This record gives sequence, structure tokens and C-alpha cells, in this order.
Amino acid sequence: MSNRLINWFRFSSPQTFYPLAGRMIPWFWTLAAVFGIAGLSIGFLVAPTDAQQGEGYRIIFLHVPASWMSMFIYLVMAFWSAVGLGFNTRLSGMMASALAPTGALFTFLSLWTGALWGKPMWGTWWVWDARLTSELILLFLYVGFIALKAAIDDPRRADKAGAILALVGVVNIPIIYFSVKWWNTLHQGASVNLTRAPSMAALMLWGMLLCALACWMYSIAVALMRVRTIMLERERHTDWVRQLVEGGEADDALA
Repeated sequence: MSNRLINWFRFSSPQTFYPLAGRMIPWFWTLAAVFGIAGLSIGFLVAPTDAQQGEGYRIIFLHVPASWMSMFIYLVMAFWSAVGLGFNTRLSGMMASALAPTGALFTFLSLWTGALWGKPMWGTWWVWDARLTSELILLFLYVGFIALKAAIDDPRRADKAGAILALVGVVNIPIIYFSVKWWNTLHQGASVNLTRAPSMAALMLWGMLLCALACWMYSIAVALMRVRTIMLERERHTDWVRQLVEGGEADDALA
């Protein structure tokens, strides 16, 4: 068991993680495509029409997975930030930086699709609802994290500053999740709950879960691609990157 752990720890180095990430990327892209096609096909073509919301409810097959991923990616980003602060590892800061743009994208999609859903259901594009407002704050946290790291020239100092911001912002995640329970909000409660049976048809649930898996696989694939680029930029003066450049592999990664 200890030898296996040692073997895994060797991937904490950018030099060893870089080729591993390259091998994993095609697999995650394939899974994202398979899950995405299956989930969207079920959600938009097979799942029945909702008795109360009509066809407009189908936005949940994009909105709910995007909302889940916006929170989950932030937690993963904060995890890598904590590891970087605690163990001073280079790869941790790179992973946090690689995840932030994808998290911001899903947060924006969550807000945008929520507005598309809210207009026919609530009669307005936006209300200062507790969940909507806290989700908007999450978008600001992502953008602030990206901007803060870009404003600091020294990568290690930028990693530490970004990590502190990411960890402080974690308090917003439970606020988003529990806002519909803590306050009297316009936003409806969760349709999927670990403690009780789902309040939707099985086909609807399967479509939504497959779309969520597609978003998850997409996030991993994009993060791995982005972290490889970050590695090449930060490690460009090292021997292993020079060898990649001479072999043409680095140019393929940056393309």
C-alpha cells in the first residue's frame, strides 16, 4: 500500500503530471460527448412534458448541471488552494488556476439559463432572490480570483494570494445551497435530494444526471488542457520543457 501511495505522489510534480494529463484528456472528452449526447437526447426528445411548467422546464437539463458544477468546481479549486498553502506545492496552484475559468463559465451559464427559465415562470428575468444573489457573488469570486492572480507577476505569490481569496469565498457555497431553506426565496427547492426520493419522473432525472456527468467530464478535460499550458509557461526554463519543445510536443499542447 505504501509503495502505491509513493507512486501516486510522484505525479505531484509538473514534469510527471504533464504526460499523464495528456493521456487522460482524450478519454474525458469522449466521455463528455457520450454523456452529453445521451443526456440532451433524453432531456429534449424523450422526457415527458411537465404538467405544471410545460416545455419550458427543459432548461433544467442545462441549468441544474451548470449550477451544480459552479459550486463543485469552486470547492475543488479551494481544495487545491488549501493544499498549495499547506504543502507549498507548485502543481496545486496551477490546478486552481486551471479550474477557475471553467467555474466562472458554469456560473455564468447558471445565471443565464436561470434568467431564461425565470422569465416565463416568474414573469421577470431577474429578482434579488437569495440564491440568485449568492450565485452572482460566486461569479464575482471567480472573476476576482482570476484577476488577482493575473495582477501579480510572481507566480508563487499569485498562488498564495489567490488561495487565500478562494478559501475565504468558500463560505458562499453553503449559502447558495441552503439559501432556499434559510430564507423565504422565490427560487424553488431542490428536486434531487440525498435524503428523499426525487420529485421528478425517472426519465427527467436520468437526463439531468447524464448532462451533469457530461459537464463533469468536460470540466476535467478542459482543466487538464489548461493546466498543461500553465505548466509549459511556468516551467519554460526547465530542462524537461526544453526537451518537449525540441520534440515538438509542447507546440502541440499550446496549439
